[in-house]
Amino acid sequence: MSVLPGGCSTREGAGRGEPFRLAGPPMLSRSTVDRDEAVRTDARRLAERWPGAKLVLVDPRGRTPVRTLGGVEGRAPLSGWGDPGASSGGGGDYALSFQDTAGFGPTPPERAVLLGESGDDVYWALRVDERADRDDPSWADLRAVGALLGDTDAGLLTAAVALLNWHDAAGFCSACGSPTRRVKAGWARDCPACGREEYPRTDPAVICLVHDEEGVNGEHVLLARQAVWPAERYSVLAGFVEAGESLEACVAREIAEEVGVAVRGVRYLGSQPWPLPRSLMVGFAAVASRETPLQPRDGEIEEAHWVHRDEVRAALAAGGSVPGLILPGRASIARQMLEGWANASG
Repeated sequence: MSVLPGGCSTREGAGRGEPFRLAGPPMLSRSTVDRDEAVRTDARRLAERWPGAKLVLVDPRGRTPVRTLGGVEGRAPLSGWGDPGASSGGGGDYALSFQDTAGFGPTPPERAVLLGESGDDVYWALRVDERADRDDPSWADLRAVGALLGDTDAGLLTAAVALLNWHDAAGFCSACGSPTRRVKAGWARDCPACGREEYPRTDPAVICLVHDEEGVNGEHVLLARQAVWPAERYSVLAGFVEAGESLEACVAREIAEEVGVAVRGVRYLGSQPWPLPRSLMVGFAAVASRETPLQPRDGEIEEAHWVHRDEVRAALAAGGSVPGLILPGRASIARQMLEGWANASG
C-alpha cells in the first residue's frame, strides 16, 4: 500500500477495522514545481529566468485566466459550493492561461514573484488591476477551479495567490511602521529603515471530521453550517489555532465552543494550504458521543446535525449534493476527509 502526500492512501477507503484516511491528496496540496530557493537572491540568474517564462496573472479577487480542456468545452467555471465530480481524483478539466513575459518588460517587474520551474518551463506570478468582468467565465479563482486543474497548475495558482495576498497585506514594517520592499524574488520583504526582514505569513487552522462511537469509523458524521453559507451547505468543523496552543488542543477547544461536544481520539489526517487569504488547514479526525446534545454557538454556527454515512455516500454519488445536503467543494480538504470517511467501513 503506497502513501500519497497528506497522509492519504491509494486505496479507496480503509478496510474493515482500520481507521479511515483521506480519500486522496488534498487538491491544493498538489505541486510539481521546484521553487528555486537558491536563485532568489541572484539578480543575474533571476534576469535569465524572465525572458520566455510563463506568467500567472492574478486579479484583486484572486482570479486568473483559465481555459477548458478536452470534453468540457463551454462549461463555465463553478462556484465551488458543491461542484460536480464525485471522484477524489484531481484535475485535468481546466488549465491556466499563461501570459508571455515579453509584454511586461525585458526584466522582471518589482512586483513579480518567482514561482519556480518544472522541466524547461519557468513560472512567475503578477498581481494585475482588475480587468475582467465579475461574470467573465475565462477568469476563475481557486474555489472554482482548484480541483479541476492538473497537479502543476493547481500548485502554481495556490502558491501565486498565497504570495500575492501576503504582499498586499505586508506593505509596512511590523517593527517600525516604515514601508517595506520585496526581496528574494518575492519570497521576503525587508525594511530599509530598520533592517527587519519578514517572510510570507501562514495562519494555521484545524479542520476536524468528528464521527460517532459506532465501530472504528462510526456510522454518523457531525456536520454544521454557518449562516453566511448557501442554504443546505454543510461541512466539518474548523477553527484557527490560538497563540500558545497545540493543534490537538485547538481541535478539542473549537469543537466544544462551536457545538458543545467533547471529543477524544484526535488523530492527524493531512494538510492543505488554503490561501484565502493565508491559512494552512490541518486535518484531523476525532470521536464524540451522539448522546451529548448539540449546542450550536450563537452567531457562528447556524445548524449542526449528525448525518448518517448512507446520506453522505448518496450526496457524493450525486456529485456533491442531494436535497438538504450540499457537501464542500472538491478544492477543500473537507471533501477528501468526507470521501475517505464515507468509503470506509464503520
